This record gives sequence, structure tokens and C-alpha cells, in this order.
Amino acid sequence: MASTARIYTHSVLGDARADFAEDVRAGLTKPGQKELPSKYLYDEIGSALFEVITFLPEYGLSRAGGRLLKRHAEEIVNRLPSPVAVAELGSGSGAKTRWILEALSRRQPVTYYPIDISRTALSRCWQELGRIDSVSIVGFERAYLDGLLDVSSRRKPGERFLVLFLGSTIGNLDREAGARFMGEVRRILHAGDALLLATDLEKSVSELLLAYDDPAGVTAAFNRNLLARINRELDGDFDLASFQHEARYNQQERRIEMHLRSTRPQTAHIGAAALDVTFESGETIWTESSHKYRCEEAAEMGCSAGFRCEAQWVDAEWPYAQSLFLAA
Repeated sequence: MASTARIYTHSVLGDARADFAEDVRAGLTKPGQKELPSKYLYDEIGSALFEVITFLPEYGLSRAGGRLLKRHAEEIVNRLPSPVAVAELGSGSGAKTRWILEALSRRQPVTYYPIDISRTALSRCWQELGRIDSVSIVGFERAYLDGLLDVSSRRKPGERFLVLFLGSTIGNLDREAGARFMGEVRRILHAGDALLLATDLEKSVSELLLAYDDPAGVTAAFNRNLLARINRELDGDFDLASFQHEARYNQQERRIEMHLRSTRPQTAHIGAAALDVTFESGETIWTESSHKYRCEEAAEMGCSAGFRCEAQWVDAEWPYAQSLFLAA
């Protein structure tokens, strides 16, 4: 069967610009530590910069994930019932997903549902995967759980789902929030459905800091683009040159944190949020976290959410795990 692909964009309730402005206002007026939600890093420019980051020699996460899928895709697929539809949370370009889709398509026609808040990412996903034989692509420009609910409502009789949550994106959530998220995914799925979860594992602090603060400055540009996006979309006037990218390791929480540090006292105006926000010299905006796990933690988190850990694969070159869970 020839591949048929289309991008389906579910109409999202509310005003995306107004939601962005409200989230920016809430984060930048938060007492103590100013914050911005990491999901806003991924506009068209941010998504393109992140794709470059995945190729950097210091950033081993994406290559580790790709190696594991290339080596074990057949084994993963052989552990699943048929027929299976595939839904991916935060698909990005979908490049690593090719191994799973090709393995599945050798035994059955496959419907693949990429779910991403970035329309640019969905477009790149179609370009990357749209010509695989026997694979149909139906994309959802939605938040993860909203998109998964939509996908689940399209389940065909007797069909199982394989949900992919790759790229160690679970690490962007605090551990308790990650556990709650896993529980929400389980509530949407049916018994016998599967979840393939990627988690970045603990490693030396020096390796981690280089991965999130590369010498070429690509991650710094990715981080600062969040302020540029506020300027573009919310009528802001941030001086990008006066904010430095900073990656730090929080030993107690076992996570990398990305910050934007103000290099001088300054005030930024954000018209769409009706906000003037003042920064002291050295004050930071916390933009992203990446929690690092131990293998057993990932398995325990899935089991606590109502899954059974069917198998786990670990990359030896860059400590990184992919765990296959079945909904109990």
C-alpha cells in the first residue's frame, strides 16, 4: 500500500496569543524565581535550532535514542499485538520514529499520529516520514494529553495503540509531575496498549553541562530565542544581548536547569501582557529542566501508573534508557 499522509489540525479552544501572554505574565511575576514554560521554546525558529542541537557532538541524547531504536525496533514491534496504531507525544521531526514505523509496516498497514504543539515540527515530520510505504500520517497540533484523547477516540475495533514518548521529554517535568503525567496517559489507554518511554540517565556533571551549553553556542541561541519570540509575538522589548544563557546542575534534584541571566539592571516591557518586568543584575529566568533518572526509577514510575514494564534497553555509549510498558 502506498503511503498516504496528511496533517490534521484540531481547532484549539481559546486564543493561543492570549494564553502565551498569560503564561508569560504568570511566570515573570512569580515570587522568588522568575520562570517561563519550556513549551514556548519550540516556535518555528526554536524547533529549527533544536534540530541543530541534536547533531552537536556534545548532545548525545538524540543519537543514543536513535541507536536504541535502530537496534531494537524489530524486537519492540514483535512484543506488540496486531493491529497497532502509533501515537507520538512531542514528535518533533519524527526522524527516530522511522525505525518503529518501518518495522511495523512490514507486517501491517500503520496509522501514525504525531502530536506536537509546533506546526513546524508536524510539517517536518511529514517531510521525514511521509513516503514510508504502508504508513498513513495524521498529525495533531495539540498539547500531549489533549491530542492523545483525540487519537484514542479514533480507535478502530480490535486496534491497540503504541504511544511513543521519546527524547527523554518526561525529564522536563518534575518527578512528581512526571508520575502524574504517566498516570494520565494510562487512564486514556486501554489494557493491552503499550508505551515506549525514553529517559536520560545520570552521568557525569561535566558531560551534562557540555550537552546543555555547547561551545558553538547553539543551545544559547535556542534559549535566548524564547525572549525573541516574546518580542515578536507579544510586543516585547527584551534586549537579547543583555541576557546570558546558563546551564547549571541541581545535585539535590538531579536535573539540569537552563536559565537566562540578566547581565545588568534592566526593565522589559511586554505589551500583550500589559507588563513591565524589572531585573536585577545577575537575576535569572528559569526556562527548562531536564531531570536525569536511574533505570529502576523509570520502571517504578511506569508500574506505579498502572503499566507493566515489559522490557528495557540501555545505550552503553551515552547512558540512556528506553522502557516498553504494557497497560495492565
